[in-house]
Amino acid sequence: MTGIAHAAGPAGAAGGFASFIPLILIFVVFYFLLIRPQQKQAKQHQAFLNDLKKGNKIVTKGGLHGTIVSLTDAVVTLEIAKDVNVKISRDAVGGSLSKDGSAPAKKDAKKAGG
Repeated sequence: MTGIAHAAGPAGAAGGFASFIPLILIFVVFYFLLIRPQQKQAKQHQAFLNDLKKGNKIVTKGGLHGTIVSLTDAVVTLEIAKDVNVKISRDAVGGSLSKDGSAPAKKDAKKAGG
């Protein structure tokens, strides 16, 4: 009986590694389809937030459209109407607006992953 258990030992170890191959492949697919594109998008958004300047027209994540009046490291003062200013967190800025005040069309919409 010990001879049978001993003979199955090395074969069982090779079979155990082979059972992890699909799990490793799933992780690789998740990394390239989900994790990596999301990190790239977050890096682009952070660069956009760092490049904000007075006078830029932006839209917040909450949907407010306005022009930047002043900004600090953490707070953006946004003019949403004449003489109506609101202070928002810099992280609440969603994106920039085009010259006519509408949100820009998504470029490369089908190029989600980069």
